[in-house]
Amino acid sequence: MNDELTLLIAGLRQPQKMISPKYFYDETGSKLFEDITRLPEYYLTDIELGIMEVHIDEMADAIGKEASLIEFGAGSGMKTRLLLEHMHSPAVYVPVDISEEHLLDSQRRIQEDFPDIEVIPVAADFLHPFDLPNPETMPRRNVVYFPGSTIGNFEDNDALELMRVMHGEAGEDGALLIGVDLQKDPTVIDAAYNDSAGVTAEFNLNMLRHLNREFGSDFDIESFEHRATYKPDEGRVVVELVSTKRQEANVGDARIEFERDETIITEYSHKYTLERFAALAKEAGFSVDKVWTDEHDWFSVQYCTRQ
Repeated sequence: MNDELTLLIAGLRQPQKMISPKYFYDETGSKLFEDITRLPEYYLTDIELGIMEVHIDEMADAIGKEASLIEFGAGSGMKTRLLLEHMHSPAVYVPVDISEEHLLDSQRRIQEDFPDIEVIPVAADFLHPFDLPNPETMPRRNVVYFPGSTIGNFEDNDALELMRVMHGEAGEDGALLIGVDLQKDPTVIDAAYNDSAGVTAEFNLNMLRHLNREFGSDFDIESFEHRATYKPDEGRVVVELVSTKRQEANVGDARIEFERDETIITEYSHKYTLERFAALAKEAGFSVDKVWTDEHDWFSVQYCTRQ
């Protein structure tokens, strides 16, 4: 039994069953998430992009000349393009993603539109340290880019470990440009994770299809439902798959039993205060140098340098 399967089974055997959110992102999941970012209820993308459009020159100046842009998660959307358009002579763009199909598609689209920028994709699980490629032009500094408030998907200890991986990949004189969602009206947050078109629900359920294909498990997709609940006292959204009946699923050599209404937590989405994120960054070895927010203070883009 491989390590990934062992960890998956261990998570499903906990009193509160859990599956890592990294299993959202097979090729279908990556495309569904791009669809989510275009939904009217999903405020995060438009507001983050709006912040960047207003302050992109300041961001490019902070990054400096001939930097490498290392994006955790393969990007090809407006935010990545906006950065590459305004950066000062970027040395290389390095998208890092667990989904090789999505990664190669991102590389193709970026390379077509930016033929003068070297693009070197890295297929890796960025939750763990990985080797950076050797570009033709050596960068003056590495800047890790992590948009979309994906940092909010991790519990405090896991978020800290991920930030430490970013700290290591940034290297000496490196930096981090990161999107961080902020606490706000609960009704706004609830709508973002329970869209009327059901795309988020399909994204959540697709995780089970991914597991069935990847590990030969036999989850009955039709017997689970999506649920997402914002808990203001905890400052986070809890995303779950709910078993609609008493059932069993085979995962590797393990038989996992479910009671009716029993849940699997598939994702947390933490909503930070500026003070809480600054404390997390400091513990990981970063200092928050610049913070840009929208007019309602719903979302922030933050530039952090290594301490």
